[in-house]
Amino acid sequence: MARSYPLESIDLEFFDSAPVTYVIDVNLPVSPARAWAELTRHNTLDWCRAIKSIEFTSPAPYGVGTTRKASLGPGLALSEHFFVWDENSETGEYRNAFHAVSASTPGVKRFGELTEIRPADVGCRLVWSFALELSTSAKAVTAFSGPTAASVFKTVETDTIRHFAKLSPQT
Repeated sequence: MARSYPLESIDLEFFDSAPVTYVIDVNLPVSPARAWAELTRHNTLDWCRAIKSIEFTSPAPYGVGTTRKASLGPGLALSEHFFVWDENSETGEYRNAFHAVSASTPGVKRFGELTEIRPADVGCRLVWSFALELSTSAKAVTAFSGPTAASVFKTVETDTIRHFAKLSPQT
């Protein structure tokens, strides 16, 4: 990341109280373990047109303290730090959350993602929450909120559903 602007840390409560939130809540036709494996592998989200790359910068096994870098689009990159990482293969419940430590675009005060996977009647349910607080930069406001952001999140949702539909059911 060429230029970097520090962001403030968050906790789980922020996903309920953030000024800007977006939630993707979908059922996927794969087992919870398969969905978790796809969403926590190196170069994950390679199926999303809105995301250039996601790379873990910590060695496996991943858990609390793991770091990643994300390139989301023209001039927008994040450094991420995971503060939640729960895996329960017996119940099929998985969860992780990160906060962005820094961004390549000014104007973002706090940003985080919370990913939750649990069994469903068929396959699994993915609840993917995004939480954001902006400062005053017009560039960040445009990139992270309003119609532009809603369109990007909808593309991520559509691409994710399409990706998991191509995988073998219940694997």
